[in-house]
Amino acid sequence: MYKLVAFDAYGTLFDVYSISELAEAIFPGHGQALALMWRDRQIEYTRLVTMSDPRPGGSEYYLPFWDLTIRALRYTCRRLGLTLSPADEARLMAQYGCLAAFPDGLAVLAALKAKGVQTAILSNGNSAMLASSVASSGLGGLLDQIVSVDQVRAFKTAPQTYQLLLDAFTLERSDILFVSSNAWDAVGATWFGLDVFWVNRLRHPFEEIGLPPRYQGASLSALLDIFDDKSNAQGAT
Repeated sequence: MYKLVAFDAYGTLFDVYSISELAEAIFPGHGQALALMWRDRQIEYTRLVTMSDPRPGGSEYYLPFWDLTIRALRYTCRRLGLTLSPADEARLMAQYGCLAAFPDGLAVLAALKAKGVQTAILSNGNSAMLASSVASSGLGGLLDQIVSVDQVRAFKTAPQTYQLLLDAFTLERSDILFVSSNAWDAVGATWFGLDVFWVNRLRHPFEEIGLPPRYQGASLSALLDIFDDKSNAQGAT
């Protein structure tokens, strides 16, 4: 059985689209579009930075995730023809620093700890923004470590980002279950050799490249089935 369950943060433990409510209040009629494009541009920037200089020592173009998130917001507003004032930018970024957690996360982490399983976050987020989100959600006491890709100056899915888990916990790949709601993250972690639970909340088809994850389910709660003595079958639901 797994000794460590490592969670992606944004989209997996924290709802990145919960920002749409505030965005709608600031830009009526544009909240959902802003939240969707903002997230897409944020991830696109992480890929651009990492792929343009993929050296193991880190990219010279690296910027912390917080900085990329600000730049992605500014681009999105320009693309949508919205005027982003400094005050509204500060409001939206402050909200991003304390995103709503998915409601089942706390119970899942508590259940894993009760079973003696170590827990961690492995995230593109830089340490300060992760600490803020973890503190505001009340998850801090249920996590053994918060691991940021800041250490390697590259973003997932670069192999060295997943290696951080092996370095932080001195474990074998087979000891770790990685959990993400992002299919691209599930592909990258699987290619690295980790077992993956894909949180498929929207019941989307999986990607057409890479191996399917060993497990998937429609909620974080479903991953607890893997730790049920009566059920460790592939493809938990």
